[in-house]
Parts: sequence; structure tokens; C-alpha cells
Amino acid sequence: MLPARLPLLALLCLFAANVQAETPLFSADGYRISLYRSPTPDHVQGATIIDTPALQTLLTQTPTPVLIDVYRRQWLQGRFIEDQPHANLPGSRWLANTGDGDLTPEWQSYFVRHLYAYSGGNLARPLVFYCRSDCWLSWNAVKRAANLGYTSVYWYRDGLDAWEAAKLPVTAAQPEPFQ
Repeated sequence: MLPARLPLLALLCLFAANVQAETPLFSADGYRISLYRSPTPDHVQGATIIDTPALQTLLTQTPTPVLIDVYRRQWLQGRFIEDQPHANLPGSRWLANTGDGDLTPEWQSYFVRHLYAYSGGNLARPLVFYCRSDCWLSWNAVKRAANLGYTSVYWYRDGLDAWEAAKLPVTAAQPEPFQ
């Protein structure tokens, strides 16, 4: 029971805390489904976490890893809405929205189909997933790829933000076609 004279701000804070407490963070399958932009863990099952120097080293190896950006892009009426420019690491593929916690069968198919094409069907082909720092979207994508059987999965945890902080080049990005 709340006191009758509780200030409005206090009531709003109690309401917000209650709503947040009732909002689940993870799906039954263990994917993050809310508050995507928040501190991320220092581990993820099925993948190796790498920093910028480790990624630069990995990029010199053969086969070259596939860089996969999973940053979100608004999707409306069957198309991506270009509401603001987005850049990614040179040579990256942008699988927008595939880091969401709950994927519809169509988005799951988009993810699976493109990973298969990028890897040439080789489950051992190195795949590097990233987004931004403190972004659970790439954590979800890494977990999803590992669950599909990919064995050389890397999580560039601090993503585009760390790359730019190192003053490394970026390129204008467009999401891969949704077909």
C-alpha cells in the first residue's frame, strides 16, 4: 500500500522499477531479449572474445574471417529504412536485426542463409560478429551461430566503437538484402 501523499516523482520511480523488474531479460532459449544496449559479459559460450589487436592479427590469416555486423536497422513494410548513415569495418557484411533475441522464422532463415553463403558451407570458417560496445545483439548472434554448428566463432565485443577509437578506417554500410 502506497502512502496517500507520496510525491509524483517517487510514484513514477516505483512504477518504472516495477515494470523493469517484470520485464524478462532473456528468452527461454537463453538469448537476450531486452535492454540490448547495456553492459555485456566477458564470456560467451561457443566463441572466443577478441579485442582490436587480436582482430587485426586474425584479419591477416588465411582463410580471412568473415566480419559480420549485426547492428539494428528499422524494418518497415518489407524493407530496411535508411533513417541514418551507418558505417562498419571494411569488408564487413551487415546482417541487420539478426542479433535480436527472438527471431521470426523469416529472420532466422535470413541469418542462416547468409552465414552459409559467406562460409561456403564450411562450419569451420572463421566468423567475427560485432555491433557496438555494450551491445547484446552481437552476443546473441555469436550464440546463434555456435548453436548452428559453426566452430570458429569470434566475438569482437567492443565492436565498431573500439575500431573507431583505434582510429581505424570504416566504410559506409548497407544491410544485406532480405531475400
